[in-house]
Amino acid sequence: MQTTQVIRAFTSAAVLVASAMAGVVHAADKKDAALHFDGKADLMHAMAVSLKSKGPATLDGVLQQDSVQALCSNYPDASHVPKAAAKQIEAEQLKLVKYPSDNKYLGDWKEGEKVAQLGRGMQFSDKVGSTNGGNCYACHQMTKEEISFGNIGPTLYHYGKIRGNSEAILKYTWSKIYNSNAYNACSNMPRFGHKNILTEQQMRDVMALLLDPASPVNK
Repeated sequence: MQTTQVIRAFTSAAVLVASAMAGVVHAADKKDAALHFDGKADLMHAMAVSLKSKGPATLDGVLQQDSVQALCSNYPDASHVPKAAAKQIEAEQLKLVKYPSDNKYLGDWKEGEKVAQLGRGMQFSDKVGSTNGGNCYACHQMTKEEISFGNIGPTLYHYGKIRGNSEAILKYTWSKIYNSNAYNACSNMPRFGHKNILTEQQMRDVMALLLDPASPVNK
């Protein structure tokens, strides 16, 4: 799908939704028919008829929600998820975390820095099976050297220096990367392992970036 096609597709979807919300009357087969807005249903329909799959960016990936996505859709603000719902989500998602079978959590922090810096992946312009990045700096401060970073998430600078690398910290950090909802219901952070965004080795390398004393994160 070319860039112009993407723009047209999203514009088409936006027009459909905006028209529906405004209650605009369209002529269909020379007969007036009111288009009524039905919230999520109309939005999903607009996307379904306006977008198409290409490469790793699939229509199913946009339209098909798993249980936690469906539940979290009811709470646009993650900080206002009811306590009971949050506890349920976190407990269920923690059960889905898969820890390293060989119990080795740390890889190469230099490779982890590459993962953290790489912001591409799973886009329609990517080849199926190509390597995804973590794009960690989009939301977190991680090293003193990098001056361009987001602040949606907390700073991770001195992450390991402050927390150490006990077994509890290793498992917590791995779980957070693998499935962020295990400790923060409806988190904005991607579920990197659960959704197969990063490979196990990439997660080991990011773990090393966060926890290895030699990493610039801990300098």
